[in-house]
Amino acid sequence: MSSLPLSVSGRPQGFAPTPMTRCHYDVAIVGGGVVGSALACALRNSGLQVILLDAQSREAAVSRQQVYAVTLLTGQILQGIGVWEAILPQINTFRQIRLSDGDRPADVRFLPQDLALDRLGYVAEHTPLLQGLRDFIDKSDNVCCVESAQVEEINYGTDEAIVTYGHEGKTQQLQARLVVAADGGRSPVREAAGISTRGWKYWQSCVTFKVKPEKSHEDIAYEKFQASGPFAILPLPGNRCNVVWTAPHDEAQALMELDEAAFRERLQRRFGQEMGRVELASSRYLFPVQLMQSDRYVKPRLALIGDAAHRCHPVGGQGMNLGIRDVAALAEVLQSAQERGQDIGALTVLKRYERWRKLENLTILGFTDVLDRLFSNDWWPLVLLRQLGLWGLRHLPPVKTTALRLMTGLLGRQPQLARD
Repeated sequence: MSSLPLSVSGRPQGFAPTPMTRCHYDVAIVGGGVVGSALACALRNSGLQVILLDAQSREAAVSRQQVYAVTLLTGQILQGIGVWEAILPQINTFRQIRLSDGDRPADVRFLPQDLALDRLGYVAEHTPLLQGLRDFIDKSDNVCCVESAQVEEINYGTDEAIVTYGHEGKTQQLQARLVVAADGGRSPVREAAGISTRGWKYWQSCVTFKVKPEKSHEDIAYEKFQASGPFAILPLPGNRCNVVWTAPHDEAQALMELDEAAFRERLQRRFGQEMGRVELASSRYLFPVQLMQSDRYVKPRLALIGDAAHRCHPVGGQGMNLGIRDVAALAEVLQSAQERGQDIGALTVLKRYERWRKLENLTILGFTDVLDRLFSNDWWPLVLLRQLGLWGLRHLPPVKTTALRLMTGLLGRQPQLARD
């Protein structure tokens, strides 16, 4: 049995816990965010016994201020899981996307009829999304959620993994046929397993916050490209909007340091007049931007999903949606293996998930990277190139439809949960 002590444990290499009673599970998910919780929900009727280990309390986990663009495919997957009806009334549906290049007047307008549908996507705040998933878990007989659980060590053996974690001041252990790392971009589980990553940090950071516009947002999502970076406006319930303002690090930090009056003045110039005057409706938050792809998504007894496996530029709002697609793919692979009597933690089984998701994720990572680099500058050859691309989106329906299908998740292999 190989031992891979986690760096977060603070315990010496080779630490051996004292013998204790171990609970047995088929799948242990480390990380109780949206993606980890969604996987627990997706395995509800799989015949597998699942435990979800969340480092935070329920109250802390659901109280984060993040906002997500939710693609049509993600909505279909959550509907296939059975949780969508509880979440949908608490989030907002948008029916138009407007893409513009700087202050140039000719924008690109994506409409539902471009896909013969009645909507183009959704915008969800973190609290109703995660709360809906956790409420669903509470009703699942085969899923156990342990909150405030700090994973200390994972030992991967031939037939099982042993997870040691702290909970309520005590050290606990469990055995699982498969460990799934859903513990974020700095995943301690991934690092302890020796899985390396490739990628880079961008020259940009994002300032994100909510606003209350004077006029209705009319369920329109905006992506306004500027030389310094994208400026996204996502429509929220209650006629609020979430703004993601991408700028070089120094400029983003300067935006954070402005007093409210000065910031609101800068914001109004960038926001435009489509919705009249805007007022701040939340605090400002700053986060750096990074692209990352893990060299491998699986090892024997281990699979990576969500930000533990990959991270992309926030332009286009694809990050969380890639994680939900990971969830649907892994759940389908595991359930199929279980029905065939195969070992769900075997590398031959887990490689099916990796082959499915790694290339698709890399495609989106490349798409968002090119999009940001193409629009975040004033170099005239690239200005001409992107103007040609925007012309194609406006005047060539096949180009427009393909781009829209990519953004909404409808391009590529569709998981069974979405078809359900």
